[in-house]
Amino acid sequence: MCLAYPGTKWFMGRNELKRLMASTYVTFQKVMRFHNLPKSCYKLNGQYNYIEFVNGSRIDLLDLKYLPSDPLYERFGSLEFTGGFIEEAGEVHFGAFDTLKSRINRHFNKELNIHAFIFLSCNPKKNWLYTVFYKRWKNKTLPDNYCFIQSLYFDNPYTASSYKASLSQLSDPSKKQRLMFGNWEYDDDPNSIFEYDAIIDMFSNEFILESDERYISSDLAMKGRDKFVVSSWKGLVCEFPIVQSISDGKSIEQALKLTSKKCHVPRSHVVADSDGMGNYLESYMEGIKTFHGGGKAVNSETFANLRSECYFKLAEMVNQRRIRVKTGDPGVREQIVNELSMIKSLDIDDTEKKQRIMKKDDIKENLAGSPDFADTLMMRMVFELEAKAIMGFI
Repeated sequence: MCLAYPGTKWFMGRNELKRLMASTYVTFQKVMRFHNLPKSCYKLNGQYNYIEFVNGSRIDLLDLKYLPSDPLYERFGSLEFTGGFIEEAGEVHFGAFDTLKSRINRHFNKELNIHAFIFLSCNPKKNWLYTVFYKRWKNKTLPDNYCFIQSLYFDNPYTASSYKASLSQLSDPSKKQRLMFGNWEYDDDPNSIFEYDAIIDMFSNEFILESDERYISSDLAMKGRDKFVVSSWKGLVCEFPIVQSISDGKSIEQALKLTSKKCHVPRSHVVADSDGMGNYLESYMEGIKTFHGGGKAVNSETFANLRSECYFKLAEMVNQRRIRVKTGDPGVREQIVNELSMIKSLDIDDTEKKQRIMKKDDIKENLAGSPDFADTLMMRMVFELEAKAIMGFI
């Protein structure tokens, strides 16, 4: 594209610039040699990290590493590109891709009639690539502005004959399934706390009967944030009477009051997250519980905080097939499966550390969204932990 369209500007990005130079740039040089293009037609600027062509086109080499000091990737905010390429996108934070989408189609696209695009290469990985691309492609719901092309090693007639043998000798079944067979669903991550089959079974555990014990757990959301989700429980049977994208404070308060009244749930059996809106709500719905995920766990000797304890408790009950979810919405079902599949523990091999769940920001990055349904299910476990504590089991 640089050679075909003089003066255009592109990018090649990877999670670490060092690896980009050690691997991707080396492949770039091989491609140039393969096409018999002389070295004199381009020059690498190692000081400012870009490749410049004799016709004025250039490729910026980007370090896409996530920086806590720049969580929104504002360092790319003023850049203008014709298009670009992200190598090993599974290693890259969703925020980098999301920001770079807004930086293309800004440099000679209209003048040269060039369709703007970002090309991503990756191996199967259950993070935002799975949620944004693969899952939608598989379900035939991929948006028109996205495209997914699956390519396995045997699709390439130029693949070295030894590559198949190398893949066949992989001892890790998860790596072999992903790298050799392109299996996105295979997940042998020891940090996963929910069993995939158990998550699926939640929607067909019809042997779990409703009881007279009524509860409500809710993940709150104001305008511009995530979903406002309310779960109504009859014992361990859950339904979702409210799933809204946008809600104001007054409508959230009214919706919870109405749901509580309609479902015959006492205030002491209502829990809502305490992130700003929850604290406000408590003053208007006296007697409800506000969930402080970073607060002290009921069993503080084992768990790092209440959020971690509740997620481990939820995983225990889901894996034991003790929870049933009733929903006729396939979109809600798919979202619950995706969200729970992304919940993982930290420091699993360190027996001296307290058990904890990965940070919510990391879960949101993997999902390219917020775990609204998972958090709602998780908060219901407060009442299970309370019951155990009262009975002296904790």
